[in-house]
Amino acid sequence: MTDTIISLETVNPIEFFGVNNGKLDLLKKKFPLLKILSRGTQLKISGAPEQIDIAKEKIDLIVQYLQRNGHLSESYFEQIIGGDEAEVVDNFADKNPNDILVFGPNGKTVRARTQNQKKLVHAADRNDIVFAIGPAGTGKTYTAVALAVRALKNKLVKKIILTRPAVEAGESLGFLPGDLKEKIDPYLRPLYDALDDMIPADKLGYYMSTRTIEIAPLAYMRGRTLDNAFIILDEAQNSNDLQLKMFLTRIGANAKAIITGDPTQIDLPRNMKSGLEKASRILKNIDGIAHIELNEEDVVRHKLVKAIIKAYEKEKEKEEPEQGHGSYYRR
Repeated sequence: MTDTIISLETVNPIEFFGVNNGKLDLLKKKFPLLKILSRGTQLKISGAPEQIDIAKEKIDLIVQYLQRNGHLSESYFEQIIGGDEAEVVDNFADKNPNDILVFGPNGKTVRARTQNQKKLVHAADRNDIVFAIGPAGTGKTYTAVALAVRALKNKLVKKIILTRPAVEAGESLGFLPGDLKEKIDPYLRPLYDALDDMIPADKLGYYMSTRTIEIAPLAYMRGRTLDNAFIILDEAQNSNDLQLKMFLTRIGANAKAIITGDPTQIDLPRNMKSGLEKASRILKNIDGIAHIELNEEDVVRHKLVKAIIKAYEKEKEKEEPEQGHGSYYRR
């Protein structure tokens, strides 16, 4: 028999224990072989060491969730500790709970899911500017937005700025209905979608209204100095040389930036050259700037997306053999 004391001082004990100790009762029901007592801001757990270890892993997850979100419904509390088998791994965590980047609405967890996505997280933690290059569906934007939201929640930055080139892909902005915002918003929709997965709607609305989170076309960055911010330039392959230089020179004090792009999907006019390849190449060996390449093995969409990317790559190699094998920097 072993006794363990777990401190809950970093969270609201009412949120942890629940109304009339409803959540605590769920915890006791999940671990009937353990004796679990609440003492103010502490839990005392008595029982077999292996059972205590499992319970402690679950409790650590709940504490991490509450630290980031402040509230956890009883149903999601039950999902975190739930399951018929005595396992630590479930929908909310893997063997390393610290891999979780963000806890989103309704108990959703956001994490780096592939090896190269984990490299992107590692690079962003250790560098102020990161280029994340790779094909569609590899989680470049999603992981970058998660890192930005994590930085904001942890008070490492004061604001998030998300930007994209508003490049016309088959339609002229002038012929689209609506005012300028309505014309541009569809180009920025993937950024809104990622944020919706990570921040409750009411809080996201507040952040947007106070400009704590700002989503804007790349052209709107001109002339600004972006301090204390996490900045993401998405779809950077659709920016030209001058635009990319303009963006990179906006970065101010205590700022981080991630530049994402897929050089195989350039929507610029044929007489205009993408600036992504040049920027990535000439900034390759500068301390504080990292370069991460993702590939079809990182695709986290439908399983057929990976096959589609491989098929297009294979066909591209037939069409442009002089460009060599496996290069992303092709038009």
